Amino acid sequence: MESKTARLTVLLDPAKKQALEQLCAEQDVTPSQVVRRLIRDYLEAHSVVWQPSGKRKATAGRKAR
Repeated sequence: MESKTARLTVLLDPAKKQALEQLCAEQDVTPSQVVRRLIRDYLEAHSVVWQPSGKRKATAGRKAR
């Protein structure tokens, strides 16, 4: 899972939001988990390669100044 987060605001019809929240509660997932999964699937479907934020490669030695 990503270690850093950024906020994305999505405007929905109130009835659609309520239906999403109800279904998520029934499936024991949060709406945020569903949206993150949808975004990952969408990026994959379009062959977009991405690196999760906060994941840094190990480097030997100190950072150059």
